Amino acid sequence: MTLATALLELQSNVSQCDSLITNAHRVDAAGVSILPLVDRQQITVAAFLNLFVAWESFVEDTMTKLMSGSPTISGKYPTRYVSPPSQDSAKTMVIGINRYFDYANHNNLRRVVSMYFQAGYPFEPHLSSISSDLADLRTLRNASAHITSTTQKALEALAQRVLATPSSGINLYTLLTSHDSRSSLGTTIFESSKTKLLVAAGLIAYG
Repeated sequence: MTLATALLELQSNVSQCDSLITNAHRVDAAGVSILPLVDRQQITVAAFLNLFVAWESFVEDTMTKLMSGSPTISGKYPTRYVSPPSQDSAKTMVIGINRYFDYANHNNLRRVVSMYFQAGYPFEPHLSSISSDLADLRTLRNASAHITSTTQKALEALAQRVLATPSSGINLYTLLTSHDSRSSLGTTIFESSKTKLLVAAGLIAYG
């Protein structure tokens, strides 16, 4: 599978996430939501988690393909500091002596790509340019997986920053479906997050 296929797979998975959210918020002829609020909440949060997992899968697939000699979509070959014989070998190399590699940890990801490729190309400078966004996405991901006092405080701090208003007690669904105060297009937090990941993925894949 080429990097073009990896990018198409990500785009397809993201479209499915969009479809889930759209269908969850359908209304009848009177404008009343078809699904109850709790269903809309759970489906939206699950769709966001699927979005994040799709991004992680794309990064792993793309990085290990490039490590094992695949070109970018534009036909460029990054200068590699490693040369595993296969993609599976590359995945094993990334994991090392650990049980897994946490692709959600953007700081570690940036270190790894700089270790494996000259100047981190083609992942850099794109990962660095959305570093703060990836940190925010990790906060959202953690809140989607489990709510504790720690994740709730982090979610509230993020909400206050991106919504520009105190957000004590906010839940993930409300934040994801709120308008992003940083966006000039009036998009929601979910839509802004999705767009940033898709743009970054395209830049990485094309090189």
